[in-house]
Amino acid sequence: MGQTLTGLLTSVRAIAGRPGTQTRARPGDGPDPGLLAALRHCGDHLAALAASGPLTDARRTRLIASIGALTTACSTPGADAFDALLRTGQQALDSGGDAGARLALALADEATALRARSKGAWRLRGNALDALGRSEEAVTAYERHLALQQNTAASRDVERRIATLRAAGDRIDEALALVGNGEEARDGEEDRGGGGGGAAGAGTVRLSRRLPAAEARVAFTELVRLRTTERGAADPAVRRLAALYAEHRRLSDRDLMADPLLGGAEPIGVPGLRRFLAGRTVCLVADTPHTAEQEQRPGSSLAALIEGYDLVVRCDAVRHAAPTARTDLHAVTLRGDSPWKGPRWDRRATARLVFGDPLPHWRLALRSRLVPGAQDRIGDATLRRPLHDPALLAEAAGHADEPASTAYTVLRLLDFLGTPARVDLIGFEGPAALPPREREWIGARTGTTDDTAVRITLR
Repeated sequence: MGQTLTGLLTSVRAIAGRPGTQTRARPGDGPDPGLLAALRHCGDHLAALAASGPLTDARRTRLIASIGALTTACSTPGADAFDALLRTGQQALDSGGDAGARLALALADEATALRARSKGAWRLRGNALDALGRSEEAVTAYERHLALQQNTAASRDVERRIATLRAAGDRIDEALALVGNGEEARDGEEDRGGGGGGAAGAGTVRLSRRLPAAEARVAFTELVRLRTTERGAADPAVRRLAALYAEHRRLSDRDLMADPLLGGAEPIGVPGLRRFLAGRTVCLVADTPHTAEQEQRPGSSLAALIEGYDLVVRCDAVRHAAPTARTDLHAVTLRGDSPWKGPRWDRRATARLVFGDPLPHWRLALRSRLVPGAQDRIGDATLRRPLHDPALLAEAAGHADEPASTAYTVLRLLDFLGTPARVDLIGFEGPAALPPREREWIGARTGTTDDTAVRITLR
């Protein structure tokens, strides 16, 4: 194998040149400069293998054979070496290790430059970046692959991998938000004369979803250690941080699996909902006979107004609006004694949020009342009690005799997230009017009102 490897390296150098060789213009029917650059990357990798001693790994043997096939294709006039390039990149990835992943990425870069609309090239790039722990870049490449892929069945594993990488990043974002809130509270105590000594602050840990995966795991571990030392394992925020760390490690080890009891919907948490809302105009539409009648009337100004928003939100059991009325976000509150039973949520919505506590009964309600295919996304447990969750609004659980309306809960959550470009209420008058304390909160944040459309615009 040593002589075969040496001979192949000689052939590669003869065609593509040595490291640092200037990429020359394509001579007649000669190989494309991008292919020559790819061959040089292969030559560098072969040289490193030759220097490492005898080869006994079957995966590396297959990679060498694939490089040989690519070399032959590049030296054959008129041959299309692109498929051989992709196969070599996949073999490099399969050979394992950072060196193989780096070669795969280099070949994928050349492949995407040669054919920007090759779904195979973009998937190879995503896989290589993923193997190197560069999750955010991998998601971008995977999304480019999906945009070019027409066969949805063939792309499900890529969609699942994107969901996993995003979920792992969301755990980091939530952990940073949790620690940030805690640091602000501690700083406030110190400003008022609280103890200023103690261990190094958790904020000194450099954790980010953009870190390579291995570095992120180390930083996350250190963050949990420091926070536990500072506040103790019994602190609620520390317990939540530890849970996020455990979820992040689980996601690092294996992909998300679709929960068949969630009707095939993708669970989203606080960061995912924030992205879903970012920069979009949102309207909450009251479910009243008048609003429904106006919305269904052809040429109605109210129907045109609602259609002009990026996201339409409806709450609870929608009794008056037509079954086909547009619903981008449906929010429902589980009320009464648990376990909660009721009709299944069959109104089609892009995303659905279900508010309720305690957790076991909330999960049971989701699994018994979600309809497969009726929603693409479902809010996870971190979004089930936004008003009282310490990681979100953290309000005291008061007003037991007058629980918050679903519309108010949604408004407070949107206000807290702060990413929508605009939030309007439409039709919340008369029978749909909110309770006094909720109207007071809305009134303090009302920017404009429009009586003709019965619209309230929040600042």
